[in-house]
Amino acid sequence: MVPATDDLEDEVTNDARIPLPDGGFMEAGLEGPEEAPLIIFAHGSGSSRHSPRNQRVARTLNDHGLRTLLLDLLTVEEEQKDLVTARHRFDIDLLGERVGSAVDWAVDELKPPAVGLFGASTGAAAALVAAASRPVTVAAIVSRGGRPDLAGKALDEVRAPTLLIVGGRDNTVLDLNRSALEDLGPGHELEIVAGATHLFEEPGALDEVAKLASDWFRFHLME
Repeated sequence: MVPATDDLEDEVTNDARIPLPDGGFMEAGLEGPEEAPLIIFAHGSGSSRHSPRNQRVARTLNDHGLRTLLLDLLTVEEEQKDLVTARHRFDIDLLGERVGSAVDWAVDELKPPAVGLFGASTGAAAALVAAASRPVTVAAIVSRGGRPDLAGKALDEVRAPTLLIVGGRDNTVLDLNRSALEDLGPGHELEIVAGATHLFEEPGALDEVAKLASDWFRFHLME
């Protein structure tokens, strides 16, 4: 069975609100140096911007000169309904639109020199969908234990160099990522963290994810 739930929760500071076309808004946490390339994080199914794993990766990116924006892809009302129905967390079209709204907002309000996307679990599919429709704006993507296969036909349209990071013991997700990599084509890569399972809970596994992500973003956004 493919894992669905991503993380437990922790704290986020420097809150931001991103307006949506229907009049609602997404909550987000913004950290890191101003005027730096911005990495927008899309959480996995059943998680939020409070994800301690994404926060840990984000801190590493901050330490390496990158700015981060961690999103709640669902509004408060949608999140409450989703806790019962689990419907929205697998609605990749909706989640992709939300990531796209965050990209557009960030470009207008924060004016970063470059934008990258970091997606976990179903959030990786949402990031790929958003990037496919913004080939000029999104300059790099990293997926952590993601489900890029759920992006469907959008994979063919992704132009931003994409790094897929998967645990070596996350067998089903690893197979799905290998298949998605073929659809993505040249210029994209798969990195396997040896001995790691879906949530990279093993000692040193998440540190390896953070290093790989930092190196990828720095190379494509800063060099």
